[in-house]
Amino acid sequence: MQKEKKLLNTLKGKRYEIPPVWIMRQAGRYLPQYRKIREKYDFMTMCKTPEIACQVTLQPVDEFNMDGAILFSDILTVPEAMGMKLEFVEGKGPVFENPLRTREDIEKLEIKDIEEKLSYVFEAVRLIRMSLFEDKTLIGFAGAPITLASYMVEGSASRNYVYLKSLIYNDTRSFNLLMDKLVNALIVYYRGQVEAGAEVLMIFDTFAGIFSPSDYEMYIYPYVKKLIDTLKKKLPETPLIYFPRGASGFYPLLSQLNVDGLGIDWFSRLTDADKRLGQNFVLQGNLDPVILFADYEIIERETKRVLEEGKKLSKGHIFNLGHGILPQSPVDSVKKMLEVIRAHNTD
Repeated sequence: MQKEKKLLNTLKGKRYEIPPVWIMRQAGRYLPQYRKIREKYDFMTMCKTPEIACQVTLQPVDEFNMDGAILFSDILTVPEAMGMKLEFVEGKGPVFENPLRTREDIEKLEIKDIEEKLSYVFEAVRLIRMSLFEDKTLIGFAGAPITLASYMVEGSASRNYVYLKSLIYNDTRSFNLLMDKLVNALIVYYRGQVEAGAEVLMIFDTFAGIFSPSDYEMYIYPYVKKLIDTLKKKLPETPLIYFPRGASGFYPLLSQLNVDGLGIDWFSRLTDADKRLGQNFVLQGNLDPVILFADYEIIERETKRVLEEGKKLSKGHIFNLGHGILPQSPVDSVKKMLEVIRAHNTD
């Protein structure tokens, strides 16, 4: 008998007493086996070597029996494939040597060969899919247009996003050109992941919450909607999860999106989010990642709280953190959280 894919089935409408679970950034620096590989290779070499990306993707699935395996890669592979020079600087993170500051910079971005330039990602997806147990769901992902644009315009992580917001306010036509190019590139990228074997697609919008509700609605939401509607048209059988961090002020607007799941950060209760989102989605989340640094009693208490809220949701629950797991997170705390989930009293 074929084993059930709990994560995939939850997004397609099936309810389970114990929800499926995976963790954002689950393939990463908190795992000793990841750090051992990282000692030998730089980050982008790991991303661009399909065999290594496959190995790293499978590490947390094998270690914790996660229901989902998320592709090991980085959201900034797309801007790099569009012609930007990307470097990961120790202590600073990703840096673009020549950030986009003018319309001419944006016009130079190329998308015509993006499928070929990102073929290493698709090969990694194929390897992962062949290696996964039949009850595990393979998650493909990319960054949302504005999250990619923020890095591309600012050049690196930013505190106030002055360059990005100045571009939006002072040269909206150039900003729109950038967003259109990103949407078109992302559609090709997501389709390639699905053709290679991805079963669910995540849209990470880490910087959605840096905007006021009115600015998000005016400048950002149209491109989120365009991306999602196009993906739904081209890939109707593939569930989509949108994760907009810090976006609780936009929930009534987000309720109109044609996605299957919505990621919820820890700033909202799941039950409150469900009501404000019109009870339209499976909700994913939303344990605060820092809880994993607390004593076991607190980890147990907070994990149970999220589980109890999840049981009350209209369309189902996928247990996850409210953002990516932190690099210093104790592995034993992850194990404790998962033990609580799998032993939870579902009466």
